[in-house]
Amino acid sequence: MDSLGILHYIYIIMVFVIILTMAFRKDTVLPCIIGLFMIGLASSGSVLTAVQVIFNAIIAAGKEFLGIIVIISLVVAMSKALGDIGADKLMMSPIKKLMINRNIAFWSLGLVMTTVSFIIWPSPAIALVGAIMLPAALKTGLPAVWAAAAMNLFGHGIALSGDFFIQGAPDITAKAAGFENASSILSASLPLWLTMSIVTVVTSFLMMRKDLKNMNIEITATAELTSNSVTKPSSGTIFVAIATPVAFLFDAYLMFKFKLRGGDATALVGGTAVIIMALVTIIEHKLSNSFEKVTDYIRDGFIFGIKIFAPVIVIGAFFFLGSEGMAKEILGPNATGLLTDIGIYLADQVPLSKFPVVIMQALIGGITGLDGSGFSGLPLVGSLAQTFSGAISISKEGLAALGQISAIWVGGGTIIPWGVIPVAAICGVEPAELVRKNIIPVSVGFIATVIVAVIIL
Repeated sequence: MDSLGILHYIYIIMVFVIILTMAFRKDTVLPCIIGLFMIGLASSGSVLTAVQVIFNAIIAAGKEFLGIIVIISLVVAMSKALGDIGADKLMMSPIKKLMINRNIAFWSLGLVMTTVSFIIWPSPAIALVGAIMLPAALKTGLPAVWAAAAMNLFGHGIALSGDFFIQGAPDITAKAAGFENASSILSASLPLWLTMSIVTVVTSFLMMRKDLKNMNIEITATAELTSNSVTKPSSGTIFVAIATPVAFLFDAYLMFKFKLRGGDATALVGGTAVIIMALVTIIEHKLSNSFEKVTDYIRDGFIFGIKIFAPVIVIGAFFFLGSEGMAKEILGPNATGLLTDIGIYLADQVPLSKFPVVIMQALIGGITGLDGSGFSGLPLVGSLAQTFSGAISISKEGLAALGQISAIWVGGGTIIPWGVIPVAAICGVEPAELVRKNIIPVSVGFIATVIVAVIIL
């Protein structure tokens, strides 16, 4: 490509504006809307068409994200139903008996947080794991800040950055990178995800061990945390508490046996969540009263889903212009992928190589997470993976996965104070204190992951 046009320069300028906005911890929806209008105006020369481009781009992005919004909403609806009958606590109660010392408490909290977060996402998982397991963990002498670190790193870091079960994050990244489904991103992310996860949590555990040697921990009875009256669960609650994990384990088996990926896997999880939610409602409220309650649960779930993903749709609408297929749908049949063009131009003009590209992708992914929403940066890192892979010989899937991991570990909430507030509040610690415990392990994990990325991509 000999030269870039006005559309390309507008796109480049707005991308930098968006990154700068994120760096200043401001929401990026407004600059994305401005960018859509400017590109629409420049491409058509008509204010009327530019206004329509904003709406059409949001609709196009909404269609791409609809499946993700629905699955998250249905899972949240199910979790609310389980919480109402106490089945969630009953499912978790046997695990508390495993925590016999501080070391085991750290790993137990973390592993349970990962498992639950894979199924219902970290935000609701924090409340569930915190309410049931935190008192038992503190009783072993595990400091609250390290309990918070375990829950945070395993939930908002490990579980959310991989998102292998619900597949919300990899699906967004895949769409922006030009893939039809998330299967390519999931496969490519595994070695990078394992590196980041293992190095980070092992470093955190070793830091905790060193920290505890310098602390005089007094193990006190936590009767005030565990003396709540316990109501004997009903047979229906016991059935649901057993059937729910069995159902999702069976889903995992079916995914493996029939090689279900992407939308097929999401459909299986979503359908299972709906059935469990309906079954729980009938058990708790009887059939005559369940009609309204099912509606309430669905409504609450979708309120949560739309609240989380509404800004992501608008952000995605702008970055999807970088992909040729989406650009044609939004701007017309003569449109080209802006980021694709930019990548080809850079390949002709600038001698890019693997190392600086990997560094840039990791850094940009982290910067996009500074607003506290790891998902808002996924359209950008997916689009950049497509651009860089067109400029040099590098795995687009792996590069997209690296950007996703960087964006989620930062923006999902592990090393920025405004991102760790929920888990800090549950554990009764200051967000800044938790961030200080996390910053070194996460940084070490990032360095290791970048090294591995340079080697394997």
